[in-house]
This record gives sequence, C-alpha cells and structure tokens, in this order.
Amino acid sequence: MHTLFAHHIETLRARFDRSLAETGFDALLLGSGTAPRRFLDDTQYPFRAHPPFVQWLPYLTEQPGSWLLLRPGQVPLLYLYCPDDFWHQTPEVPSSDWTALFEIECFADAGALKALCAGLGHTAVIAAAQPDFARDDWAHNPRDLMARLDFERALKTDWELHCLRRANRVAAQGHIAAEQLFHVGASEYRIHQGYLAAIDHNERDLPYDNIVALNRHAAVLHYQFQQREAPAERHTLLIDAGATHHGYAADITRTHAADRESAFAGLIAALDSAQKFLLHSVVPGASFVELHQQMHAALAQLLRDSGLVNASVEAQLEQGITRTFFPHGLGHLLGLQVHDVGGWQQDAAGSLREPPAEHPFLRLTRTLQPGFVITIEPGLYFIPSLLDRLRQSPAGETVNWTQVEALMPFGGIRIEDNIAVTAEGCENLTRDAFAAAGRADF
Repeated sequence: MHTLFAHHIETLRARFDRSLAETGFDALLLGSGTAPRRFLDDTQYPFRAHPPFVQWLPYLTEQPGSWLLLRPGQVPLLYLYCPDDFWHQTPEVPSSDWTALFEIECFADAGALKALCAGLGHTAVIAAAQPDFARDDWAHNPRDLMARLDFERALKTDWELHCLRRANRVAAQGHIAAEQLFHVGASEYRIHQGYLAAIDHNERDLPYDNIVALNRHAAVLHYQFQQREAPAERHTLLIDAGATHHGYAADITRTHAADRESAFAGLIAALDSAQKFLLHSVVPGASFVELHQQMHAALAQLLRDSGLVNASVEAQLEQGITRTFFPHGLGHLLGLQVHDVGGWQQDAAGSLREPPAEHPFLRLTRTLQPGFVITIEPGLYFIPSLLDRLRQSPAGETVNWTQVEALMPFGGIRIEDNIAVTAEGCENLTRDAFAAAGRADF
C-alpha cells in the first residue's frame, strides 16, 4: 500500500507544480480547517478536514489548525498543530511509512507560523478563511488555481481508487444489515443504528447524513429524520447510506419491498435492470448529459410497460412526464466529497456547462474519462406535490391514477451504484462489494 500512496503523492506533486507554474504562484498553503463554535455555546461542531488537505494527507483527518506547504520541486512540508491542551487529546508526531514523503514540523502557537512563512514569495492559500498569519498580498482561494485543481481532481489515482473500493466494501456491510433489520420490522432509527454498528462508524465518520426512509418517507429525496417508532404497516425501505476510508466516500442507495412478490417489488426489479443496462454505455467519451437522457427514455418505457402511463416514450419525454417520477440528476462525481467538485467544469480554465434547462438538478455535465468515479442513481418516486402538478396538466390524462394512488404509500425507489470509468468501460465498485460479501443479488 505504501507504493500506491507514494505514486499518489508523486502524481499530486506533478499536478500541483504545473498548476502553480501556470498561475504564477511560488507557494501554496492548504489548510486542514477548524471546528467552529456553536452560536451562544461553548461546544464546537464536529471537525471535518478540508478535502484538498485530505487529498495529500488522508491519514490525518482529525487535525484542525494544521497546514501543508507546497512549493514546486520541494518536498511537501506539513505544519502540524500540536497545542499544549489538557482539555483535549492533542496530535502526536506521526511516524508511519507515509511520513517519509513529507517534512513535518509541529507547532503549538499559531503565531509561530507567521515567522515560519515569512520568506515565502507569491503565495496562495486554500482554506475556508484566510489565516491570521497570512500576509496582505497572499491570494485567498484564487479562482484560476482552484479551477485547475478541481478539474484534475476528477481523475483518480490508483491509491484513490483503492480507498473508494474499500469504502464501498464497508458500506455494503451496512446495507446488508439494514435490509435484515427492515424485514424484522425495525424502525428507521434502529435501522440506522444497526447500519452504524455493521460498518464500525459513528456519526462523525459518515460522509453524509444517512437517509433511512420507510414507506412514504421514501418519496422525500433528502429525508432528514429517523422515526423511533416503527410504522404499523411495512411497505418500503429506501436507504441512502455511505462510509469512508481515509477520507474517500462511498454513496450507495438500495430500495427494498416488504412483500417481494408485490407490484412495487416488480418496479424495483425493473428499475434495477434498466440501471444495469445503462451501465453498458458508461464508457470513456460518453456524455453524462446523454446518459441522463437515456435513463429518462428507459424510465418512460418502464412506466409504459407497467401500465402507470399510457403514452409513448417520445410523448412522455416531450411532455416531461418522466421528470415527475424522476426529478433529480442521474449522478455526480464521487471522491473526497460525496458531490465532488468540478461536475459542470469543462476545462482547467473553469469553463462551465450548465445542465439542460429541463434537467436543472443534474450535477455532472462532463464527458467521461478513465479515472472518473461517478454515481449512477436513477429513481422512480411518487411525490405528492409533483404528481398534483402532473394531474392538473394535459399530460395527466395519460396517467393511470388509480395505480399511482395505490403505490403512493410505498414512497419511491432509488438504486445507486458507485462506478469507476476505465479504459475498457467501467468497474462497478458497489456491486463488486456486495458480491465480495456474498450478496451478488443485492
């Protein structure tokens, strides 16, 4: 693993050196971030390190107040904040193999960094806020430099792919446990707690807040609560839940029906088949916008075949019927962040391609390249407010409202896999993880 990480750092050094030269900077300081205090309180929000810092130092995700100094042609220098603090556990100087790739200096007083950084030339700082020790002429989050770094971050190194595979394997264990708890009648809260126990994470380890939605709650795309009491009737579990490995995120969604022989279970199977078929088109050179549009065409066929909509595929797309049932985007870039940066960016200069006006929530408009890791996450939802609008439109006449109303208690379906684009096509990190856990049917 040390060799993989060494190659990762070598790749980053080449990328960052080139970007600094192109933008005219002599040095770059990457901040780990801070944990701000809650308003009118003496406690702090949970710390989450800035992603650009973690990309270089994935073994140090719990060190607020630290800085990484990058200068072209020089070994990266880590200023590790080690305060004299008897209230909290303070960092120890790391000594693992990876430290040979860095110079490391500990400091206890943030003011000392002003002297340590006094000799730097034209310097950029990437952090949430400009530090107190910064000179007036330092550039804070310079757009041109960040655009270059964000654009290249989509191209994952072998080390990053390793971390993303491991994160998927961890998350798969949680999803298997969640399904088992659902089928024995557990509440949303109990399912969530079982998920955490299965992946050996606590709340602060998660890459995002888990969505654990039973029944109608599955129609709320970012459902944010966890009911303590189980519902009287059990129809559906939609769980959108991830895991992290060295700061890299898995983002997986599965939907389960209590009655595996129901019409709703049939819709889950049909959407699953459509998602897997679309993956044949996830290849280098593919337009993600076109993939999104292909998925809408596949959903239109599914709605027609299931009897939910009595209209041709062409008519459904023209009238926007599928957008009622599938209002979000097909997926996004994945890596250090769940919704990773640069999804609309078309070049290193920062040019953007916004999504089509009829699909405003699409987070990725780039052409796929080997090294990208993306999510593919089609959905089919029964969202009351959107269905009401469709019912009142001329296109509403084509909908089988009796069937729709029968399915509304089930909420909806989302199936989400994490996909690495390869030179030959793609690698499904998620389904490979379930297969490794003995659940190839998941």
